Formats: sequence, C-alpha cells, structure tokens
Amino acid sequence: MEAPRHDTRGIVDPSGLLNHVRFRRHEPAEPLRRYIEWYWLIDWDLPTPYASHVLPHPAVNLTFQWDEDERPPYAEVTGVALGLFTRKLTGRGRVCGVKFRPGGFRPYVPKTPVSRWTGRALPAAEVFPGATGEAARAIVAPADDMDRAAALDAFVLALPCAPDPQADLAMSLVQRIRADRTVRRVGDFAESQDMSVRALQRLFSTYVGVSPKWVLLRYRIHEALEQAATHDDVDWATLATELGYADQAHLVRDFTATVGVPPTAYAQGVR
Repeated sequence: MEAPRHDTRGIVDPSGLLNHVRFRRHEPAEPLRRYIEWYWLIDWDLPTPYASHVLPHPAVNLTFQWDEDERPPYAEVTGVALGLFTRKLTGRGRVCGVKFRPGGFRPYVPKTPVSRWTGRALPAAEVFPGATGEAARAIVAPADDMDRAAALDAFVLALPCAPDPQADLAMSLVQRIRADRTVRRVGDFAESQDMSVRALQRLFSTYVGVSPKWVLLRYRIHEALEQAATHDDVDWATLATELGYADQAHLVRDFTATVGVPPTAYAQGVR
C-alpha cells in the first residue's frame, strides 16, 4: 500500500477532481522531509460549483487558503478527519498545504497529543502564532509553484521543532501498516514490534491521533478506492482476502460505511 508522490489514494473520484482543479505535489526542503511528506497545491477557477470528496490519510495538515467567494487568505490546522471530507469549491481559489507524515506533527507541538486535533479544523494561529492572515497571503500570492513551495519552506523552517525518537517510531509503524499487507491484526502487529497492544495504542493516540486499528482500516479502504478507480473489473472477493478481510461482505460493509456507497456502485460511478 505504499503511496508514491503522484498516487491518488484517498481522493474520491480522482479523475473528476483533476478535471476541475489543478493539483500538484512538491517536496519540502531537505531538512523538513523527516516530518513532512509533501506540499500539495490546488488552484481552481470554476464557472459552476464543484464538491470535492476526500478520504484523508491519518495525517495532520497545515493549509494556507484563499477563496474569492469566502474571505481573505487564512491558515488552518486540520487534524485527522475521521470520515469523508467534503468541500464545495466555487469561483476562484487556491490552497497551499503541508501534509505532515503520520506521526510527524507532534515534534512541532510537543506538549500536546495529536489526538487533541483529531476530527477538528481550527485557525492555525491557535497552534502556530505566526500563521496570520498576512503569512497566508504571502504564501498563496505567488503565481509560480516553486515560489509558493519556497514560502512554505521558509514558514515551516522557522517553526520550533523538537526531534523525538517516539515520533520516529510512530512514523515507521504507520509506514509499515501502509506498505505491508501482511499486517492484519493489531495484536499480532504489536507483538511483532515487542510492544503491548495498550502501549501501541497510547503511542498512536499521542503521535498519530487515531488508533492503529483505525489506520489499518483507512489504508484498506484507500486501496479499495484505488482499485475501483483504476481497474475495470475488480474481483472484490479476491481483493477482500488480499486486504485481510474475513470475506467480501466485511469489505463491502466497511467501504459502504466509510465512503457512503457500496464498492460496485462507486466503481460504476467513477467510470
């Protein structure tokens, strides 16, 4: 389940989104790559409204946004979204986002468990006092992508950061769940890391913001979404087995509860 930089895992109907917005990813400056996965940039200029839907990764995002129909440029911190995230886009707008690695946000706010922000979006100035409207304007204003990325680099490099071996451990464990389909049960996974289930749960709550079971389920659904969007004839029973489900019915149940429609209906819709 490794997600390359240009992968669309988590985007519901990626072709629909990419037909309505310009979406790009850029690497942060080298010193920031330990804790930041990438920067993501979106611009839109729409004659009619469009609703985007995303099933977010287990990651915290810092975004600098401008929407001509809403308000002046502003900055926001968004914790891990537990459900489907929907945003209605109108007119013209722009987002410059910082996607922290799952587990990589806490070194920037070491006194607060990441679970504090789970399911929440709040003004970034409540977390980083320098994330003012003026700072947001300076980041979203440049027309050139590299200038925006450089502005993001400058902002994040100025933030205090306290390296933490536990953050490194949390990031490596999430990456293992993301990439290794043999990870199927939290108890077995904890044992393989010489940890108790309770210790693993505490680590994830503090550094990731959600439980290891939640992370496992989210990456399963990401993979199912990707298969539905890129393959004409998905064998759902086989995919269920590959993803560690007891049977197809369990995959269908989780997919429907998370995305809002059964996987076959979703596959037909995106094609």
